[in-house]
Amino acid sequence: MCTSIRFSDGSNNLYLARNLDWSVGYGERVVVTPTGYETKSPFGAVPSIQHPVIGMGIVEEDTPLYFDCGNDAGLAVAGLNFPGYAEYASEPIDGKTNVAAYEFPLWVASQFSSVDEVEAALGDVAIVDQPINDKFPSSLLHWIIGDASRAIVVEYTSEGMHVFEDDVDVLANQPGFGWHHENLRNYLNVGPEFLEDVVVRRAHLAAFGSGSRMRGIPGDYYSPSRFVRAAYVNAHYPEKSSEEENVSRAFHTLQQVAMVDGAAAMGSGEFEKTIYTGLFSGRTGTYYWNTYDDPAIQSVALADHEPEGSKLTVV
Repeated sequence: MCTSIRFSDGSNNLYLARNLDWSVGYGERVVVTPTGYETKSPFGAVPSIQHPVIGMGIVEEDTPLYFDCGNDAGLAVAGLNFPGYAEYASEPIDGKTNVAAYEFPLWVASQFSSVDEVEAALGDVAIVDQPINDKFPSSLLHWIIGDASRAIVVEYTSEGMHVFEDDVDVLANQPGFGWHHENLRNYLNVGPEFLEDVVVRRAHLAAFGSGSRMRGIPGDYYSPSRFVRAAYVNAHYPEKSSEEENVSRAFHTLQQVAMVDGAAAMGSGEFEKTIYTGLFSGRTGTYYWNTYDDPAIQSVALADHEPEGSKLTVV
């Protein structure tokens, strides 16, 4: 399972972050795709790299399979698990821009500079169940796409393409985004304010301390609970100015929904944990991350690598 958030700083720069939760990692590394890289898009959706891309993923058959990534224009995307709901086209559809599911993050980050541009293009897109090979079947995902101004959620189901305005800047897993958004109405009573004393007959009752109005926010790892908790923290975190403060904001926010080994088992009996937390800063073009076993935050910037090179860089 996974959780993602988007926010901007006082200078209108994007920060998009995510937790990737699973029982084991995939050997994921930070991958940089320069504009001179020769693409291998199966249906031609990514004919060339218009924007250099940096993010977390793996490389298979010299192709970047991004879990989340961003570009030099300050646009970012993250894919989150969506089984039971995601259903891609079984084959290319005539008259559509056919994007293989595995290349969707690369398509977004390498071809566009804003959410508005992506949203306009999605009306002509089919996401196709075309694995890169037999080793890696198509992952059943939905995606959050954000820039400095806004975010959208993309879901492709048996009914086709659905694009949602993500005005709460959060995404978790199944059920669909529309359900999660509606569910927030169950928590309109919560807030960060300190409760005033209450008089009950002759008794004057005071709160034990801060956090009393947060009672009711779910604390478990279930997807609907993580969505609510992430939405609450992201909404109330004070706006910050510096890069360092906003990096701290992202990681502290996602710590509130991070999964701990041994606490939540999957159907297989294996326990989920937060394999890594990743953050793309549109302000500096930097990708930050830490892992379950190494909480120290590491970083790589697009500026550290040749943006017009021809080869993928794996950090």
